Amino acid sequence: MSGRLLVVHHSPTELLREVLGEVLAGARHPDLAGVEVVEVPALAATSDDLLAADAILLGTPANFGYLSGALKHFFDSTFADCAEVRRGLPFGYWIRGGQDTTGAERAMEAITTGFGWRAAAEPVCFTGGLDGARRAALAELGGTLAAHALAGGMGIRQ
Repeated sequence: MSGRLLVVHHSPTELLREVLGEVLAGARHPDLAGVEVVEVPALAATSDDLLAADAILLGTPANFGYLSGALKHFFDSTFADCAEVRRGLPFGYWIRGGQDTTGAERAMEAITTGFGWRAAAEPVCFTGGLDGARRAALAELGGTLAAHALAGGMGIRQ
């Protein structure tokens, strides 16, 4: 059996692509070989992607005190089709801000509550660059959500 982890992100800068790389490295750890990791930019992600997922991992910059418009578009375009049928979906997220992530964190919590998703990992929210501790936290986030996807794909509900 296997599980599917959907990684929906907006990573328009080199730093954010590096953040994404750390998350994906954790999700693709050899111990989690049964997980299909599906990475989709937020503007390309669809309801079909979400409906096929056993867990979801979201990533965004904090823009003007809010989520990126691209990630907000993903939420807006999938809510009608997926909110009721994906209740309880394990999720996690990362947010990287230039100055602050507070507003984006509040928005993420409100929207995912509206979807009825279940937090499966501590979020990684930060400003500034990547250091060893942040890299480790991002890899752990990816690995944790991949493990939830694997368990969901085997019919195990946590």
